[in-house]
Amino acid sequence: MSRPPTFVPPPGARAYRLRTSRGEFAVVDAAPAAGVEPRGTALLLPGFTGSKEDFNPLHEPLAARGYRTVAVDGRGQFESDGPVDDESAYAQEELARDVLAQAEALGTRVHLLGHSLGGQIARAAVLLDASPFLSLTLMASGPAQISEPQQQRVKLLHDALTVMTMARVWQAMQLLEPPEETDTGAGSGPGLVGREDLRRRWLGTKPAQLLATGNQLCTEPDRVDELAAVAPPCHVLSGERDDTWPVPLLDEMALRLGARRTVIPGAEHSPNTDQPQATARALADFWDEVGSRQYGYG
Repeated sequence: MSRPPTFVPPPGARAYRLRTSRGEFAVVDAAPAAGVEPRGTALLLPGFTGSKEDFNPLHEPLAARGYRTVAVDGRGQFESDGPVDDESAYAQEELARDVLAQAEALGTRVHLLGHSLGGQIARAAVLLDASPFLSLTLMASGPAQISEPQQQRVKLLHDALTVMTMARVWQAMQLLEPPEETDTGAGSGPGLVGREDLRRRWLGTKPAQLLATGNQLCTEPDRVDELAAVAPPCHVLSGERDDTWPVPLLDEMALRLGARRTVIPGAEHSPNTDQPQATARALADFWDEVGSRQYGYG
């Protein structure tokens, strides 16, 4: 499970519901830092079992580089509503169309970033319509289905969700967590996420969303060549280790896309929380390059 450092929006960011043609979505929206020339807007999509809070560590360093960052809970994730038991509402194309509506609501072309599952949803959105997007960053998100060990974990979760409530599944997961992976309250100190925050997120996520997107992760076909034919400038970013998609697979995908490739030292499947400063720097450098080519600044 993704573990953001804090559920509190950073200074300069605000949480609200973004109104779109496909409904409202909970977002954390951070404007460029005061006195910094605005450089663009980025739409950030979280991964499986994740939420908009996974990007909290990136908002401040990206604001300092002039970027507005809008992190979103997808349909049925945490604080965005969605059907409890209708898996068809979470078909990949439906989620991709939500992304297109979110970009439209922001009123400008955006840099699109998807983490893990969010990367595959972002890819699907670009394949539907690439015109709203200045660039695409696939963060720890691979070309096709997840690794066999991760597929087994998703299957276990699927089996549990078909016979247990979300609350019971949460209790069962806590029994499997090593002691160092848990804490005792709403946060043990500055910047630390508490188990109660993670529990709120889990209980806020709709079980049909987890069932549908978990199946997508286990069956996603390779669409890299299709993407390469239509995509805006691409960036493949990951940690130096990843048990969901092997790093060599991500290297190969970047070559097939003709994409910029960044490996973040000291990071694993969540560079955004493992090494946020280095991750933000790599993102802003890429976006600056895309902007300088398109608008002549830099």
